[in-house]
Amino acid sequence: MNPSSSPSTDAHPNNSNSVSRRDFLWRTSALASAAAFGLQQTVHAQQKPIQGFEKTADDPTASKGWQPISDRKIRVGIVGYGVCQFGAAFGFQNHPNVEIVAVSDLLPDRCTNLAKACRCAKTYPSLEELVKDDKIEAVFVATDAPSHVKHCVEVLKHGKHVASAVPAAFGSLEEADQLFHAVKDSGRKYMMFETSCFHEDLYAMRQLYNAGALGKLLYSEGEYYHYMEEPIASYNEWRVGLPPQWYPTHSNAYYNCITGGSFTEVSCVGTPSLVKHLMPSNNRYKNSFGTEVALFRTSEGGTSRMAVSWDTPGSGGEMGRVRGQKGSYYGKYEGLEKTLPDLKRPPLPPGVSPGSHGGSHGYLMNEFVTAILQDRKPLVDIVMALNLTVPGIIAHQSALKDGELLKIAQYKI
Repeated sequence: MNPSSSPSTDAHPNNSNSVSRRDFLWRTSALASAAAFGLQQTVHAQQKPIQGFEKTADDPTASKGWQPISDRKIRVGIVGYGVCQFGAAFGFQNHPNVEIVAVSDLLPDRCTNLAKACRCAKTYPSLEELVKDDKIEAVFVATDAPSHVKHCVEVLKHGKHVASAVPAAFGSLEEADQLFHAVKDSGRKYMMFETSCFHEDLYAMRQLYNAGALGKLLYSEGEYYHYMEEPIASYNEWRVGLPPQWYPTHSNAYYNCITGGSFTEVSCVGTPSLVKHLMPSNNRYKNSFGTEVALFRTSEGGTSRMAVSWDTPGSGGEMGRVRGQKGSYYGKYEGLEKTLPDLKRPPLPPGVSPGSHGGSHGYLMNEFVTAILQDRKPLVDIVMALNLTVPGIIAHQSALKDGELLKIAQYKI
């Protein structure tokens, strides 16, 4: 099924159930003022690892109970080894069902270092050259965010499966649609590596929701706080002045990746920043917002508050909580159900570490590999990836229109 046409700015068609713009904005502002809850302390990148890349405690039981499902090795190419070194961070090189055939980065020294990290001898000067290699079955795209759509489409054109870092599309509804159709027409697997979806808490929420222990979600919230007085180094400085809601997936996951649902409408409040690179004259986006807080209507008819912020000093990270008709989750389950499903994340192959970002890296990589081996849909497929990403693009549009209530395109297959 094709995505809907460009979102309309009309109010909800059912006036008796709609929320007035004034009420919607008031509720957004009130919720935005709520105190942030327990997060990991953030500091400047030059003093400690980039936020999210702090070393996660090793779990000696992470592989307990793991059983191989195939002896086949998927032949993988990896592209991108920037400041976050994402190309090697998810552990493809350690998976027993993966052979890394070749790697690439535009900068020769980074390409060399990526090859060493992945224990791979073959390199290519660009993604465009790497995808011509007929030995490669799947490619992990860890390049700059503005290039994700272009690079994923190029991989798909060459008949290969593709996984991508977040976000799926970068500020462009047209590119989001382009990616949707490219995946749909290719018949290949696509997965976006959204780290929040394999946090221990979000995984538990998803298990509870699927078991019916939460019921319909009446309220959910997600927050991604990453204080950046100075922007993280990036290719062509794409992070300088980045509109917060153009990078929304870490927070939006606390609804989308729990329920598999989507957001249908949004009103978003953006707050002008005092941080230098977040002033319109100092960034390519002409963006002035350092914090954007969005209030969404969900496909279940509930409400979600999703906040992204670059300019609020203090604790930071990716986190969220949910309240449903039958139960809630904030650090633990509290609700009506007495018999609960197993909330522990599934076992990883021996040698594969959970990694950083809440111990999510290894699980994301293993999910992509396993989906190919089992010929099934990966967890964060193209539908979920765009339903995580596109609402943020619309939310920023709402913030630019002083919180106007806007409709959101829906992606379905």
